[in-house]
Amino acid sequence: MTTTTTTTNQPSISEVIRERHSVRKYDSSVKISREEIAEMLTEATLAPSSSNLQPWKFIVIDDQEVKKELRQIAYNQEPVETSSAVIAVLGDKEMHQNIEKVYRSNFEAGFMDEANMHRLIESANNTYPSAPEEIRKNIASFDAGLVSMQLMLIAKARGYDTVPMGGFDKQKFAEKFQVSNRYMPIVLIALGKAAAPAFQTTRIPTKEIVEFI
Repeated sequence: MTTTTTTTNQPSISEVIRERHSVRKYDSSVKISREEIAEMLTEATLAPSSSNLQPWKFIVIDDQEVKKELRQIAYNQEPVETSSAVIAVLGDKEMHQNIEKVYRSNFEAGFMDEANMHRLIESANNTYPSAPEEIRKNIASFDAGLVSMQLMLIAKARGYDTVPMGGFDKQKFAEKFQVSNRYMPIVLIALGKAAAPAFQTTRIPTKEIVEFI
């Protein structure tokens, strides 16, 4: 007796990158479960970060009435209201608060020995708490960009669409969602299913922006 196993062909990373486009028209009838959004965020947080301090936090807005309010904060951008959810990515300006937790977790997982854990904790504590806030902001912004891009590619691989929106009133957002001063709103990412094709775009030729030395 012969058994046949069928497998679903998963898109390659190159295909996902090429197929991902910023979508601004969403099918408002499509709802993505909180469980699946949490799965995508868990995968996204495998992104690299400075000293692995993971200076990010997420607020997922999927309540329709709250999204209507958020749309006004986001300068009336339609995807805020019509997408399944909006994921606000926040940068952690006080990433040094994570030092002990991050390195002890790596030690407990067996990824480093105790001596190395204490060495890394000491090194990070000598670097981050005393760094000027502007430098810590830059680090948090850069790392938030990494996790955001990873999230959008993960979403596309699952058949969903996204658009990153940097245009919103960050002060009003912080007030509305009671964001502590430790965090800074960086980008809103609409997540859902496209109701219309995204605009195609071109890119500057590689030969104009790459220099090999």
